[in-house]
Amino acid sequence: MTPLAELNLRTARLHLRPLAAGDEADLFAIFGDPQVMRYWSTPPWGGLDDAAAMIERDRQALAGRGDLRLGLVPHTGDAAGRVVGTVSVFRIDASNRRAEIGYALARAQQGRGLMHEALQALVAAAFDHTPGAPFDDLALHRLEADADPRNAASCRTLERLGFLREGLLRERWQVGGELSDSAWYGLLRPDWLAAQAGAAAQPAG
Repeated sequence: MTPLAELNLRTARLHLRPLAAGDEADLFAIFGDPQVMRYWSTPPWGGLDDAAAMIERDRQALAGRGDLRLGLVPHTGDAAGRVVGTVSVFRIDASNRRAEIGYALARAQQGRGLMHEALQALVAAAFDHTPGAPFDDLALHRLEADADPRNAASCRTLERLGFLREGLLRERWQVGGELSDSAWYGLLRPDWLAAQAGAAAQPAG
């Protein structure tokens, strides 16, 4: 298996890598933005110390094969080389072969399909049982996601990946004195593999 601290994924437009010292300003630009954090489960960050704390928590989690978070770094464009978002696999339940995914994207990068591209790579890695794959020791069967149902763009992102909405948890979060619901989504590995096989079998346009 690939050590999570060394995991790098590449897509057509993105390099997905673990967060590192020097990413603090980029992370604060994302998680300190009230509009990005509108439907998050925590308030916007107050300063760069919050970013440094995330990087340190991630370092410890990766060393212990705990939660995984990767930064989204574009190959080209005005944001080339900078972290413009994150994707994560967390709350890993090895005994039940399931985990949760999360994601955030800088406001200036939204609407371009970058998060879909990143999550496709993340889900493919999570469901890869090939010996030596990043999560081959877990043999994950199910991925879950929690989205605020008012966040239509996030819900569409999950549904486009094949996640099914399985329920609504009422007033599950309270952030800044505001109560919000959770739309609960799930994706099974057999469904993901079948969808990928079907897409590969489609004739080229």
